[in-house]
Amino acid sequence: MPAEVAPTTVLGIDPGLTRCGIGIVRGPDRRPQVVHHDCIRTDRDLPLEQRLFAIQQAIEDAIEAHRPDAVAVERVLFSSNVRSAMATGQAAGVAFVAAARAGLAVTSYSPNEVKQTVAGTGNADKDAVGRLVAAQLGLAEVPRPADVADALAVALTHLARSRLATRVLGTAAASELADAHRAADSAARGGWEAVLGDRLPPAISSTPSRRRARPAKPAGGRP
Repeated sequence: MPAEVAPTTVLGIDPGLTRCGIGIVRGPDRRPQVVHHDCIRTDRDLPLEQRLFAIQQAIEDAIEAHRPDAVAVERVLFSSNVRSAMATGQAAGVAFVAAARAGLAVTSYSPNEVKQTVAGTGNADKDAVGRLVAAQLGLAEVPRPADVADALAVALTHLARSRLATRVLGTAAASELADAHRAADSAARGGWEAVLGDRLPPAISSTPSRRRARPAKPAGGRP
């Protein structure tokens, strides 16, 4: 069975209620280009439902204008600040709704997976991620605010993982890849690429992703 074409244009979303970063990147992943980026801001004084609606509307407008092939959202992790975590989760929820209304598939990535893919280590801080996003996209400066750089990093992560998934589609390595992704979600040493190096057959894992990442502490979600 012929391999499916991986999505070439990805909308990445870094969800947040006060600031929601969005970034659209066109592949291939080895030569990605920025299509659009923005920071959706909502007024703290507005009722919650109006703030969520504004985020959903802005995401739908971006989808309508740029027609991405897929949507990738940074996964919301538990936080010590429950109120902040709930607000971020609500923003992520309307992002899913906006994608569903457009008929687009959504993939979630943990902050650790994004850092591992873009920066090569789950311990990377926001400044490092921002600099590497700018370098990979050929930008003269780091996108601001950080929510935008994070959204572009999420889109880059999806491009990279989609390419690898397409390469192994229909082969014996496909199930190994799926197992590796599941294992990586809870891997304490930090990131799916570290697990891939152990799981994939030599013909597939001979790519740079075979290199094992240094052990990394699990990265927490942003408030």
